[in-house]
Amino acid sequence: MLIKILIVDDSASDGLIIKNMLRDYCILTACDGVEAIHMLEKHEGINLLILDLNMPNMDGFQVLEFLKENERFRKLHTIILTINDELDNEIKGLKLGAVDYIRKPIHFESLKARIDVHVALMLAKEELEQKLDEQTFTFDIIFDQAPIGIAISYGCDGKCSDDEIVKINPVYEQITGRTKEDLIKLGWAKITHPDDLKEDMDNFRKLQAGEIKSYSMEKRLIKPDGSFVWVSMVVAALALPGKDTFNHICIIQDISDRKLIENELRYIYEHDRLTGLYNRDYLKIRFEHDTKQKKRSKRALIGIDLSTVQLLTANFGFLYTENLIKKAAKVLSRFCTDNCHLFHTKESRFVFYLVDYKDKKELDDFSKTIEYSLESLFVTDRISGGIGILEIEENQDDLDLDLLLRKLLIASERSISNTERGFNACYYDEEVESLVNRESDIMQALFAIAAGDDTNDELFLQYQPILDLKTDSICGFEALTRLRTEKLGLVSPAEFIPIAEKTKCIIPIGDKVIASAFCFLNKLKEHGYDKIIVSINVSVFQLLRPDFTSWLFELITEMQVNPENICLEITESVFASDYERINHIIVKLRDYGLHIAIDDFGTGYSSLAREKELKVDCLKIDKYFVDKLLDTDPNKAITNDIISMAHKLGHSVTAEGIEHEGQLQYLKEHGCDRIQGNLISKPLDEEEAFEFLTSVISDLGVLK
Repeated sequence: MLIKILIVDDSASDGLIIKNMLRDYCILTACDGVEAIHMLEKHEGINLLILDLNMPNMDGFQVLEFLKENERFRKLHTIILTINDELDNEIKGLKLGAVDYIRKPIHFESLKARIDVHVALMLAKEELEQKLDEQTFTFDIIFDQAPIGIAISYGCDGKCSDDEIVKINPVYEQITGRTKEDLIKLGWAKITHPDDLKEDMDNFRKLQAGEIKSYSMEKRLIKPDGSFVWVSMVVAALALPGKDTFNHICIIQDISDRKLIENELRYIYEHDRLTGLYNRDYLKIRFEHDTKQKKRSKRALIGIDLSTVQLLTANFGFLYTENLIKKAAKVLSRFCTDNCHLFHTKESRFVFYLVDYKDKKELDDFSKTIEYSLESLFVTDRISGGIGILEIEENQDDLDLDLLLRKLLIASERSISNTERGFNACYYDEEVESLVNRESDIMQALFAIAAGDDTNDELFLQYQPILDLKTDSICGFEALTRLRTEKLGLVSPAEFIPIAEKTKCIIPIGDKVIASAFCFLNKLKEHGYDKIIVSINVSVFQLLRPDFTSWLFELITEMQVNPENICLEITESVFASDYERINHIIVKLRDYGLHIAIDDFGTGYSSLAREKELKVDCLKIDKYFVDKLLDTDPNKAITNDIISMAHKLGHSVTAEGIEHEGQLQYLKEHGCDRIQGNLISKPLDEEEAFEFLTSVISDLGVLK
C-alpha cells in the first residue's frame, strides 16, 4: 500500500526537514490551510495529514472542521503540530478529529517513530477491514510478521480480561517479556508503570466514551523481572460491523534505546560537566515552573562567588583551580534538601535555590553555615569570596531569572568588596539597589564622555605638585583624573575608575586624559617650565592594548611633547597579570625617553625577585606606609627600608600622601627623593597650578 502524506506548514524549513525525514513515503506539501484543502480535493488516496495549527489565511482548526464535515475524508489520519504549553489547542484539535499531536520544536526522530506507528496502525486497520469485507487478504501474516507489537481487544477495559477476545502478536510478547496467556490474565493496566497509569487510564476512558478516536503516549511496561521497557504506544477504537461492544487496537514500539539517549542528553543539558551539579539552564526550568505554579511560598536565592579562585590559575594552572571548584561543590552539596537545591551557574559561581523557608533568620543561619564551611575548606589556599542573598517577592508573577541572578551577583560582589578576607554575606536590598543605580549613572556618564557625546558631564584633570627633597624645588605634577556629573556632582576616582576599568571605557577615557596632560605640558613649556615632569596614571587595559606604544609615540610627535617630561605611573598590582609582557612594554617606553614609576608600591605583593627585574625609574611609596609614620615608633617603621631597598635596586623614590611636617622630616632624613601631598599642596586646577608655580618660586624654587 502506497502511503501518501500531506505536510501542511507555513515554515518551509520545517516542511523540508520533515519531507526528507519521511522520504520512504510519498510526500505532498502545502503552505497553508487553503492550499491543503485544494491538495486534498485534487489528490486521491492521501492517508496521513501533518497539520500545523498556526498558519496564515486558514489555520489548522478550520481545516479540521472542514475535514470533519466531509465524509470523503473520514479515514484520513491527522497529526497536529503544536507548541509547548498549548494544552488547550491540543485538546481542541483532538476533539475535532486529530489522532495525535507533536510539539514544536520538533524532535524529528520522535516524529519519524510516531509516523511509522500511525502508518502501521493504518495498515493494520486497512488490512483488518479488507479481511472483514473481502476475506481476500491474509491479515494473520501481517499481524504475526509486523516489526511492532500489536494487540487487538474486543470489550477490554484494561483490567479484567477473562471473558474477552484478545489477539496479541509475537513482537508484542517479545517487547513485554510475557506470553499471550500472561498478558490476557493480567490485563494491560497491571503491567503499566504506576507513574504512567493515570494518564493512560484517563485517555482510555475518553476513548471508551467516544470523546476521542485515538491517543498516543510514551509509557513504561513492567517486565516479569521488575525491569521496565519504554514504548511508544498508539491506541485507537475499532468500529467492527455487527459488533456493539467497545473494541480497540494497541500498537507499541520499543523506544528504550532512544529514551536512554534522551536521558543522557537531558542529563548533559541540565548538569554542569565539571561538578555534576545542576546548571543554570536547569535552574531556569525549575524556577519558571515554580513561578507558573503560583505557589505563595517563600523563595530565595543565595549566590556564592568564588571568582578569587581564578586568580590562582596563572600560578597553579587550570587543573588546580578546577579541583578547588570541585571541592567547593562537594562541600556545598551537603546542604541540599528537598527545599534547597544547589546549582553551578558559572565557572566560579554557585546558587542555592530555597523554597518554603521560614524567615530571614533561617537565611542568615544558612549563610553562616556556608561561610564556615568554605572558610574551613580554603583556609590553606587563602581564598576569600562573597555570598549574596536575594529574597524573591511572593506576589510577583513576571519574574526574570536573569535579572535576579544579576542582582544576586551584585550582592555577592558587594560582599567581596566589604570583606578583607574569608567570606561574608550581603543582602540585595534598597541600599544595594541605590548603589547599583549610582553605579549605572556613573557608567552612563563615562560612556557618554568616552563616545564624545554632547553632555553636561565632565571629565577633567587636577595637578598635584611634586617636591624634590634634594633641591627643595617643584619638579613635577601628578595628573589626577576627576569626574563631575550633572546628576551626582563630583565623583571620587576610587569610585569611577574601577567602573571605567570594568566596562573597558578606561581605554578611550585614558586616551583623553593623556592628551589633556600633554596639553598641560605644552603650556608649562610656553611659560618657561620646560624641566617640569607630568606623571600620568595608566591602566593595564591601556598598557596591554596592542597599538598603545605606537599610538602614544605618534601623539607625542603630533603634539610636540618632550618624552623626557612624561612619567607614566603603573599600579604595582598590574604586574601580577602579565609580568613579562608589561616589562617588555616598559623597556620600549623608556627607550623612547619616558619615565616609568610603580604607583602604590608596597600594596601589590610583588616579589623582590620581580621587583629587581622591573625596568622602571621610580617607586612611589603608598600613603599607607607614610601614615604609619604617625602611628608607629619611627625607629620601627619599615618606610626607610623601602627607600633603602629601592635605591639599591637603582630606583628613585617618591612618597605620596604627605600631610604632616613630621612625615616630611622623616623622609628627608632617610633619603627619600621626592614627596607629594597636601602638606605641599592639594590637587590644583590648571590655572591654580600656574599660580602655585609663580607663588613658590621665591620660597622653594621651580625646575626650569
